[in-house]
Amino acid sequence: MSDKPHHIAVLMGGPSAEREVSLRTGAACVVALREAGYHVCEVIVDDDKFVVPDETDLAFIALHGTFGEDGQVQDILHSRGIPFTGANAATSRITIDKEKTKEKFRQSGVPTPKGQLVRTLEEITIPLPVFIKPNSQGSSVGSRSASTRDELTAAMADALKFDSEVLVEQLINGRELTVGVLGDQVLPIIEIRPLDGFYDYTNKYTKGRTEYFCPARLPEELTKRIRDYALVAHRSVGDTIYSRVDFLLENNTPYCLEINTIPGMTATSLLPKAAAAVGITFPQLCRRIVEISWAARMKERSA
Repeated sequence: MSDKPHHIAVLMGGPSAEREVSLRTGAACVVALREAGYHVCEVIVDDDKFVVPDETDLAFIALHGTFGEDGQVQDILHSRGIPFTGANAATSRITIDKEKTKEKFRQSGVPTPKGQLVRTLEEITIPLPVFIKPNSQGSSVGSRSASTRDELTAAMADALKFDSEVLVEQLINGRELTVGVLGDQVLPIIEIRPLDGFYDYTNKYTKGRTEYFCPARLPEELTKRIRDYALVAHRSVGDTIYSRVDFLLENNTPYCLEINTIPGMTATSLLPKAAAAVGITFPQLCRRIVEISWAARMKERSA
């Protein structure tokens, strides 16, 4: 095994609802990693039969959602003896599960909206208005608010198309914020301001639908508090390597929603945007992810 990685395989695509986003992330990371000086090959993943070239030192995981962020690909790579970027399988199984993640937040003192995990409409006891989301999906797939019983019925039906378990949360009407964490470095807060509605799949991936402010315009003390919560949240779920932690801010009270362990990584995505605000270029960001991940995998091997 080399003392540091030279040959990197970027895994992209995958079988999840976020395949197209993953292909964009992967393509951008391939370019950035080559600029950073690595030998890079692309691996388009369709299922668990994907093939990684023999000379690969490290797999750079650019798979969003199911299979990529839920521990499956991490388990496969671990069983094949291939080091990989990002969270390990155990941490990934927590962070893909929104309710398990919220429990980690609660245990660590990070404020999060009241929530309830349900399988049917009849189980819901949280009063309206609420926010509905599939428990194990990303990119806001199948997520929406509900203020009436009819809206609740429709939202549940939509969410259940993507998962058998649905997280129902008290509706927080506030500013949308996200905080990138790279190792132990907390990046500047980004405020996300969709021109219409909330930061759903369409607003995320349609150019011109959302404004971004980095660093977010917040008082110094509040900025520090949110960034501190982001680091605690990042650490609460285990060794995540890098992540993006999402918040809502209502009446100057931050509520932590979830952690993305493989956030979007195109040059215009939120984590690269936050890194750029402190002078970290996209190729440098990808290199840092490689280096931090490599150190973590080598530590796991020697444990």
